Amino acid sequence: MNQQNTIVQAANKGVSRVILNDPNNYNALSSKTIEELIKIFKKLNNDKNTKVIVIEGKGKGFCSGHDLREINSFKRNRAKYLKLFNMCSDLMMNIINNKKPVIAKVHGAAFAAGCQLVASCDLALSTNEAIFATPGVNIGLFCSTPMVAVSRNVSRKKIMKMLLTGEHIEAKYAKEIGLINDHFENLKLEEEILNLTEKITSKSNKVLKIGKKAFYKQLEMPLREAYKYTSKVMCENMMTLDAKEGITAFLEKRTPKWKNE
Repeated sequence: MNQQNTIVQAANKGVSRVILNDPNNYNALSSKTIEELIKIFKKLNNDKNTKVIVIEGKGKGFCSGHDLREINSFKRNRAKYLKLFNMCSDLMMNIINNKKPVIAKVHGAAFAAGCQLVASCDLALSTNEAIFATPGVNIGLFCSTPMVAVSRNVSRKKIMKMLLTGEHIEAKYAKEIGLINDHFENLKLEEEILNLTEKITSKSNKVLKIGKKAFYKQLEMPLREAYKYTSKVMCENMMTLDAKEGITAFLEKRTPKWKNE
């Protein structure tokens, strides 16, 4: 029986875990792994029991990026390259467009497309020892698709230095430039993940869905258009039962009882 390169742990207290399970290959994003991840995120997108998704890796690190052995086996076949990179881009869009918040739990290295995966997630926590890089330039393959996600988290000159030098950055600096939210000691990372997911799962599913979609959509708009769009979103949000319940609960000084409607 073929090993699954990804493992899904069913929702526990509203949290589903997606685990990259190819530690001998540093959890590289092979075609097979990417296909599995796309199917998983599509399924979790419609899973009523899932409120938050956590993605993590087995073994020594989070993800080394694309599987270079697989890429090398394509032997300069343009169609195969395009299929792989388009499929990887589709995965990243599935994460961004997912109704549920997605959190990257990072240890070890997150390189190239692995760094892209971290940047594509809504939130990211790491160990203190985690390192991040877009090192494609070192092997003659500029990290063009990873830079799309990373450049939307990090300022131009900081990501350009990563892209042009191929040098890795440490967790402390990754937090400073906005690639991750925070970093912790190894043994404390899981506790912090649980604290974060508990806070998010206590909110309304409906409201999280509305807000996440609006967040990414308005980012690509001119300022005036963004305000016009988000004003409409606020109106849509106000018409939900959960907005009514949340405001009433606040005024009555009690905990809201979400209907997720």
